[in-house]
Amino acid sequence: MPGIFEPLPGGGAAVALDDVEISIIRTLAVQLLELIGPGPAEDASGDPLAELFAEGPSEAPTDPVLRRLFPDAYCDPEKLPDSEQAAAEQRDHSAEFRRYTENDLRAGKRESALAVIRSLDALAPVEKSGAVLKLSQEESRQWLGALNDLRLAIGSRLDITDEDDTDLLYRLPDEDSRKPMVMAYLWLGGLQETLVATLMP
Repeated sequence: MPGIFEPLPGGGAAVALDDVEISIIRTLAVQLLELIGPGPAEDASGDPLAELFAEGPSEAPTDPVLRRLFPDAYCDPEKLPDSEQAAAEQRDHSAEFRRYTENDLRAGKRESALAVIRSLDALAPVEKSGAVLKLSQEESRQWLGALNDLRLAIGSRLDITDEDDTDLLYRLPDEDSRKPMVMAYLWLGGLQETLVATLMP
């Protein structure tokens, strides 16, 4: 089981992680939380329903990682239609969609990252270094979402846009400053792939 998720009887998944792996995943999840930011502040009136109806931003984030995590729904800024009117319509539709969905998307990604941190913090160490992480089906889905977000974030920093870019990563020399980030990206990909397999019927 070291390094890969395996299915648990009755549902869920388990993986053996050493102390370094636990530290890496937790640190990355905390960084993701910081990047996503806190939830919308409670309405000054103290109305608990105000947050449900709070509108989100209409502009795409400026940070490239956040743009990858929260892309425009109806247009790619780099592939707008030739017609200025059609391009303006696409931008308007994307802004409207973002206004009513981004807060919920951020909340979901925030909750998945928090689930990762909580489950790692609750681990009981074994005699040797590390521990065995056991996840329920719901926790597995949250981990899957967080692993995907972490890979998107790292992939954005590495300028990975397609599979050809991934192939190049395997050939990076050890002295390349991107190597640690590349190793994390590839390792998280392996975890994600094996976790998906445990959720398959």
